[in-house]
Amino acid sequence: MGTFCSVIKFENLQELKRLCHWGPIIALGVIAICSTMAMIDSVLWYWPLHTTGGSVNFIMLINWTVMILYNYFNAMFVGPGFVPLGWKPEISQDTMYLQYCKVCQAYKAPRSHHCRKCNRCVMKMDHHCPWINNCCGYQNHASFTLFLLLAPLGCIHAAFIFVMTMYTQLYNRLSFGWNTVKIDMSAARRDPLPIVPFGLAAFAATLFALGLALGTTIAVGMLFVIQMKIILRNKTSIESWIEEKAKDRIHYYQLDEVFVFPYDMGSRWRNFKQVFTWSGVPEGDGLEWPVREGCHQYSLTIEQLKQKADKRVRSVRYKVIEDYSGACCPLNKGIKTFFTSPCTEEPRIQLQKGEFVLATRGLRYWLYGDKILDDSFIKGVSRIRGWFPRKCVEKCPCDSETDQAPEGEKKNR
Repeated sequence: MGTFCSVIKFENLQELKRLCHWGPIIALGVIAICSTMAMIDSVLWYWPLHTTGGSVNFIMLINWTVMILYNYFNAMFVGPGFVPLGWKPEISQDTMYLQYCKVCQAYKAPRSHHCRKCNRCVMKMDHHCPWINNCCGYQNHASFTLFLLLAPLGCIHAAFIFVMTMYTQLYNRLSFGWNTVKIDMSAARRDPLPIVPFGLAAFAATLFALGLALGTTIAVGMLFVIQMKIILRNKTSIESWIEEKAKDRIHYYQLDEVFVFPYDMGSRWRNFKQVFTWSGVPEGDGLEWPVREGCHQYSLTIEQLKQKADKRVRSVRYKVIEDYSGACCPLNKGIKTFFTSPCTEEPRIQLQKGEFVLATRGLRYWLYGDKILDDSFIKGVSRIRGWFPRKCVEKCPCDSETDQAPEGEKKNR
């Protein structure tokens, strides 16, 4: 009940502005079209007042819509949770392990990162999602993931209704006055006739809604799979990139150490319970986290400080081996690249074979960084920043031939 109240009771009217964005407008538009058409078509295909099955079918449609909207607004308005302004650890000596945010005038708690869109440090930040116009993080990770699960399930149910409606209406000789249809579908006829007439406009609307439902099922379903992989490993997309750079740093300097991700509890079930709880409230306070045996509370933040001090691993140099047009969802770069396009408003950058880019973070099939335009880029004057597919680039050995350190020097660092 407390979670429900947090959804309908906004802290201030400024939160309503989140709806005035292309992401929520499109998402809510798709939900409204699919839900409305499914309810109308269910009256045509499976009249709810005639049979128990029809009643159950109609109630399930309403249930999908309510649950989808509940989790969607929960993810949007409850938000990820922000590090309190001016926050610092209880033990003052722990500040040496943390980065300081000048915008929030506070130390960045473990697993938190500053979001340029929200202009706040977000607890356990995964990414800023344009579809909810908010960050996905500590408090709303469960609601966001449930939305990604329920939306495809509801769309699958709606798509089934759309297909059966068009099937029965096209071949029962009542549709469009097509008297030449020879297939006998007398079993599909109902007495009395459907209340809602099914004409050419209704057929077109149903076909359009079917396309939306199938597209949503595929796209959102892929996002759900990605989020579940992250949750079962108790990571975020940002932390996955930090771990990748940590392994790259150890390999480059040939250090006798192994980076162990501190928040993976060693069990998928235990990791799952870190996000999903019966109460709906995630475990912990978002500032301190349980760590696996042998790890330090600040193991990940210490690694971040090492990477920040090491200019080489701040950004990894890549050479472009395939042209990229800058399309948001490129069809010619593979199915996985197409369906795992980052859910962010950040731009994509065009690439041409032979160019060089510096990647600062990334996903499994995408990288984010700066394209090197000329020598002025090195001085921080000229740069183009955005996302690009991993398939289009390859990592430069040791970043460049002139940046290689002697073997003995590497081991001593």
